[in-house]
Amino acid sequence: QVQLVESGGGLVQAGGSLRLSCAASGLTFSSAVMGWFRQAPGKEREFVGAIDWSGGATFYVDSVKGRFTISKDNAKNIVYLQMNSLRPEDTADYYCAAKRGYGLTVEPLRYIYWGQGTQVTVSS
Repeated sequence: QVQLVESGGGLVQAGGSLRLSCAASGLTFSSAVMGWFRQAPGKEREFVGAIDWSGGATFYVDSVKGRFTISKDNAKNIVYLQMNSLRPEDTADYYCAAKRGYGLTVEPLRYIYWGQGTQVTVSS
């Protein structure tokens, strides 16, 4: 059974930083892609970034490039989303997701496993 559990959300002032964690279990990590998505109130779920578990390649949406970094701890099966220079428009519920196989993708329907989400609020 695949399980994804996010943590690390909270309230931060604009310009601050947060690190989200996603603890994963039950996956065949040698061929999986982990993605981060976010959903603000009244808006559609948005792709933030993704990492290929085996090779470590990453891909980000333009709005977070240079500010957010995805990394992984192979030993602990944890994926991180380091968020720096946070802006009020980054306020959202953040979700980690997983898809089997290779290939980074921004399409949420391709990810079949989802965590419960963690809330991030950035005050101005």
